[in-house]
Amino acid sequence: MNDSFLFLGKFLRHGTAIASLAPSSPWLSRTTVRNIDWDRARILIELGAGTGPITRELVKKAHPDCRLLVLERDPDFVKVLRDRFPPRPNLDIIEGDVRDLPAMLRDRGIERADTIVSGLPVPSFPRDLQRDLFRAVGQVLKPSGTFNQITEMPWVYLRFYRRHFDEVRFAFEPRNIPPAGAYFCRGVKPIAD
Repeated sequence: MNDSFLFLGKFLRHGTAIASLAPSSPWLSRTTVRNIDWDRARILIELGAGTGPITRELVKKAHPDCRLLVLERDPDFVKVLRDRFPPRPNLDIIEGDVRDLPAMLRDRGIERADTIVSGLPVPSFPRDLQRDLFRAVGQVLKPSGTFNQITEMPWVYLRFYRRHFDEVRFAFEPRNIPPAGAYFCRGVKPIAD
């Protein structure tokens, strides 16, 4: 099945639980990972990989000694990802929930990630899931690490991400349809219960 049709079908059935009507363009995928220091990155995590356009960039650019953990909750997307990206020692495609991220890393002997790339529709999540996501990100992201978040609503959620991170920058990508961008966030703020 064509990736765009798969995405559209998921979006129509699940609404805002799916971040987009279509997969990210190659331009948006490259923009979303452009701040990664490929020479130093050893642990990269992708959340909400969908059909893998950003995964493709991560696999292409990461050094062989960099571990890539790709987390996707939807079993149809997981199947596409596993078919599209054959097994390799540094790539782990995981079917699971972001709330279990710290345990998933512990199970793999990983303490902290250099970068987390998110394709999740975080602002659309219920508040308790937002809280759980940012708490998990705070537990597994290195203090110097970045949380890279794609968006198809440029600048709209800048204040939202500034509530959760000390430093937030935005990169606009006009060639995506619709025009989109990425937030580059650093310094997860403590999460109150």
